[in-house]
Amino acid sequence: MKRIIFLFSWVLISCTSDAQKKETMKPDIFAAITGNDEPTVKQWIAQGNNLETRNEKGETPLMTATYKNNIPLASLFIQAGADVNAQDRMLNSPFLYAGATGYLEILRLCLKAGARYDVYNRYGGTALIPACERGHIAIVTELLKDKSFPVDHINKLGWTGLLEAIILGNGGTKHIQIVQLLIDAGCHVNIADKDGVTPLAHAKSRGFTEIVKILEKAGAK
Repeated sequence: MKRIIFLFSWVLISCTSDAQKKETMKPDIFAAITGNDEPTVKQWIAQGNNLETRNEKGETPLMTATYKNNIPLASLFIQAGADVNAQDRMLNSPFLYAGATGYLEILRLCLKAGARYDVYNRYGGTALIPACERGHIAIVTELLKDKSFPVDHINKLGWTGLLEAIILGNGGTKHIQIVQLLIDAGCHVNIADKDGVTPLAHAKSRGFTEIVKILEKAGAK
């Protein structure tokens, strides 16, 4: 009986030791991404590791690759089935962050992989709203190709993409073009902010003459 117990204990310890060795031998996927180590990333994915594993910041491997705008690595994770809507502790997702920062190629990959429009950033906004603010014309154009995109979504600040383009934009060429893109996509030009101030009133107060003309032509009041 003692011999059986001894053998069982030895097998258990041996199995545990082997498992620990395998775990130790696993590559640090986040270090591999930071080091742009594509062979290691490919190996890690091929081993069937959890694509939704998280680091101390709550980032998935895809999120880390997105932060670095590493298109080849992001593509590998997305092709393997990584969730493009998974949010980290900052409530950034690959899709939301790509839109906000102007990472067009990753945004396109996310759209093809099922990016959701009802997952919001920490301000309660879509990928479109910060793109409008920051003058990312290509991002705005890409998002508005989908007629179902919520162009009039209002974030926690009480702003739509149109309002944010005017309130936080500089009234220059990029923001003029973005305002026109939003109008062409059918945005409602008279949605006011929390204080009841309309896009037209904001544009006038900031001296954005060209934007005022565009808004008035679109029926803004």
